[in-house]
Amino acid sequence: MATQKLYAGAKLREIRARLSLTQKAFSEKLGVSLPYLNQMENNNRPVSTTVVLSLAREFGFDVTELQSGDEARLIGDMREILADPVFAGVSPTPADLRLVASNAPSFARALLELHNAYKQTHERLASLDEALGRDGARLQPSPWEEVRDFFHYCDNYIDAIDRAAENFHDRLKEHGTLMQAAIEQLRARQISVHFEDTETLRSYDRENRRLTLSRRSEESTQTFQILTQLALLTSEKLIDATLDFARFQSEEARSIAKIGLANYFAGATMMPYMLFLEKAREFRHDLERLSDRFGASLEQVAHRLSTLQRPGAKGIPFFFVRVDPAGTITKRHSATTLQFARYGGACPLWNVHRAFETPGRFLRQLAETPDGIRYFCLARDVTKSGGAFHAPTRRYAIGLGCEVQHARELVYADHMDTDVAEAFEPIGISCRICERRTCAQRSIPPLERQIEINPDTREILPYKVN
Repeated sequence: MATQKLYAGAKLREIRARLSLTQKAFSEKLGVSLPYLNQMENNNRPVSTTVVLSLAREFGFDVTELQSGDEARLIGDMREILADPVFAGVSPTPADLRLVASNAPSFARALLELHNAYKQTHERLASLDEALGRDGARLQPSPWEEVRDFFHYCDNYIDAIDRAAENFHDRLKEHGTLMQAAIEQLRARQISVHFEDTETLRSYDRENRRLTLSRRSEESTQTFQILTQLALLTSEKLIDATLDFARFQSEEARSIAKIGLANYFAGATMMPYMLFLEKAREFRHDLERLSDRFGASLEQVAHRLSTLQRPGAKGIPFFFVRVDPAGTITKRHSATTLQFARYGGACPLWNVHRAFETPGRFLRQLAETPDGIRYFCLARDVTKSGGAFHAPTRRYAIGLGCEVQHARELVYADHMDTDVAEAFEPIGISCRICERRTCAQRSIPPLERQIEINPDTREILPYKVN
């Protein structure tokens, strides 16, 4: 199993600047030489155990913050775009990518934005789109992609919103069930609440101050939608301040993000951070028990587990993903080193795709990515009924997982051979960037590799990856 070295030069420089210390003074407090500190700050050497212990002892620093989720995400995203044929002949080493992500993250993000603009232009031309000829046409990420990346690089944790929702929950819990308390809050604001036989989950009439909810939806969904509307009404200033900080490029992206932040507030109110973290540990992350305890759906619980990244009180770093039956990723987040592909679907060898074949069951998988990191993966199908015979039924599969060293803290990993190398299935991120050369499920050749075709030989794949 691969041992990860910790490179955190940017974080060390940030801590030193925060303390207003020179390199010499900082090195003395950490118990290392000045040249050694200089090498660590420039990511020429990994952070030593001595430094980690000194940071905790001398400054009370939460050492878990040294492992920056941004770095892993940037490296994964850069590897994917550099596999594009437009970068043919350009093959930065993993060490080069790590240095860029650590020392020049702004440059890395600029490269990602440039490639995204190129990709969108290429797609428009390929489909005979005339957007480039219209007045006001601009090269920029789509609003959905911009909002996705905002949450992606915030580690899917918005501290101010999360803490406000936790305080809001504490005020509500004194008034019966969460739904009852939320309805009373609305009525106190002269807003009437009605449940009707409609497909629309939530509809608020501002002029008549009337909130209508679908009677067909599950109680967890009804509660979530009521809390979302409450967030839009009671925490608008906080949400707007967060949106101002994000500096979205379009009003459409800002509007989408506003809904996302209101949804975040609703989820964090239903499952307040510290209480949810306590129960997650007590129940060993049993999704069904947590669902019952907090009146939330399995998907809501799994998504909330992936957001437990509060500094000083972090939960297990999980990845969370939702896919549709076509394999399209509709939600994605990772607090682990595993980063999902920005374009296309996920690896077909991953158990999340098999969840549709076994409805109502949790599927467990031990998996290893090409970089040698091993994961425990959990998958389950999720069916969302429309509440009527002719109403559409939506089907998804959700995936939740963590690095295998955390598996013992999950009830689902009981009796699994996590110490046996042969128990781990080889998976990748997506075929276009996967380095495995002999995968039988490969759909396309890896873009950064040459292929060899022999018309006189046919193996599982019609080509050989060099």
